Amino acid sequence: MLALSLILIGILLRFIPHIPNFTPVAAIALFAGVYLNKKQALIVPLLLMVISDILLGMHNVIIFTWGSFLLVTLLGFMLKNRKTIQGVGLTALASSVIFYLVTNFGVWAMGWYPQNIKGLLDCYILGLPFLRLFTLSTLVYTFIFFAVYEFIALRVRKTRLEKVLL
Repeated sequence: MLALSLILIGILLRFIPHIPNFTPVAAIALFAGVYLNKKQALIVPLLLMVISDILLGMHNVIIFTWGSFLLVTLLGFMLKNRKTIQGVGLTALASSVIFYLVTNFGVWAMGWYPQNIKGLLDCYILGLPFLRLFTLSTLVYTFIFFAVYEFIALRVRKTRLEKVLL
């Protein structure tokens, strides 16, 4: 139920009007890595991206985009037993950096820039404005997802809803 909800929320928030690069996908991948079992956690961001990219339009960098979200999910696995506000915040920042490094490398590797060091540096430099908004969205959505989940978990522990919601 939680996995399906995350997929639907992620798809919906990619389709409603939003600031460019201000989506919850990295936050969902990180959240899934922390709160879902490994199989579900890896499927959630991948399925979210496959469905929404089919509808939004495919491109030649998708393997890097989808792969970066799987790497973010792996970060969530490492955070699972060490959840602190600082840890979640730092992991969200690391998620943004990983996404930036992997996807911009993909843009360069797929020939959008000259295939030399200058082209690679230009790609990373020109990607910096996207990193700013992506990092902000990742931080905002990460704290929303984690805070809401923990608030609900606190309220339903030791009730009949615990088995359904947690």
